[in-house]
Amino acid sequence: MARPDGSTRTSATGALPWQLLLPSLAALALLLLPVVGLLVRAPWSTLPQRLGDPAVFEALRLSLLTASAATGCCLLLGTPLAWLLARTDIPGRKALRALVLVPLVLPPVVGGVALLTAFGRRGVAGRWLDEAFGLSLPFTTVGVVVAQTFVALPFLVLAVEGALRSADPRYDDVAATFGASRWQTFVRVTLPLAMPGVASGAVLAWARALGEFGATITFAGSYPGTTRTMPLAVYTALNSDFDAAILLSLVLLVVSVGVLALLRERWTPGVSA
Repeated sequence: MARPDGSTRTSATGALPWQLLLPSLAALALLLLPVVGLLVRAPWSTLPQRLGDPAVFEALRLSLLTASAATGCCLLLGTPLAWLLARTDIPGRKALRALVLVPLVLPPVVGGVALLTAFGRRGVAGRWLDEAFGLSLPFTTVGVVVAQTFVALPFLVLAVEGALRSADPRYDDVAATFGASRWQTFVRVTLPLAMPGVASGAVLAWARALGEFGATITFAGSYPGTTRTMPLAVYTALNSDFDAAILLSLVLLVVSVGVLALLRERWTPGVSA
């Protein structure tokens, strides 16, 4: 590979060591073989008919709708939280950041149980919502959005916090010297500088919400047209029609690859193919 000065970079260690090459190839095989299996076993001959199935369309429509709504909630709630973690010195900030990370390490089914204890009819907040407003979240489309927001929010917060930390805070100081309030500085200076991170976080949150399964089925159930998103439809199809499960999995795979394509330049800045 040519360097900017015209010289050629050579390896300082000689040939690739087989001790590293073999595990690398095994890792690639582990990642690629499941995808190859989907492509090989896909019912290509019946693809048009299966894609025209109203149940498939309904599950896809519901998934896109709820994932988009969850992403909007993540942006509305997560962006201020990311700013709080990145630009303030509030007491307990480290503990707060650890709390934000909990959904990343929590088993999704446990997350669904936790949501039931919080927002179920007998939950900590759910009882009040039911008595005061007659609002019940479990086993509703809104409940799907809540579950997806719960698992996707950390992705947006981490991305936006990283972008805010990398943005030069001196621009905020300059805005303050011209009389801008904290809110005006955030809207007109801080947020535009962090917008690439906000966009990346939003796409990651949308992709995570689209693929959410465990918390959704535990908190919202799997009712056609109401809470049965694409991942739940895949699980349901496994019990009766394996080809349909493969097809639905392929649809999610295509969406995931599209997300990777959108984020490629942000993950590998300055690297060209």
